[in-house]
Amino acid sequence: MQKLTKPATTKNPPEQFTGDVWLDPIALPQDPSQRMVVALVRFASGARTAWHSHAKGQTLHVVSGVALVQSRGESVVEVHPGETVYCPPGEEHWHGATADDFMEHLAMLENADDAATTTTWLEHVTDEEYAAR
Repeated sequence: MQKLTKPATTKNPPEQFTGDVWLDPIALPQDPSQRMVVALVRFASGARTAWHSHAKGQTLHVVSGVALVQSRGESVVEVHPGETVYCPPGEEHWHGATADDFMEHLAMLENADDAATTTTWLEHVTDEEYAAR
């Protein structure tokens, strides 16, 4: 067994997020072959990701607040504390907090063979897309 050192909290970059979003890594890939990534992600009111997809999919488990999650071409879904959603590989989606409350979720995914292709970032979610519920 190895006790892992907790990496520092980071603020996510404005190129990939609208508003203030912080990430606390929980599990990062370990040698020789583990690919699992788990992070607690905290979104300020109104904050959200840009549209993006994951090579091997992503699971989101809401811890507090209410998450808004949308897959391209579908309706926005509210996800409440204790609920989990899965975004399949290659599915373009975004997720974030409501306009009135902070939201925290656990983001869980598996790195792709080439870690640089794990997440494909796309355009920002417009205010109109965000407000369409």
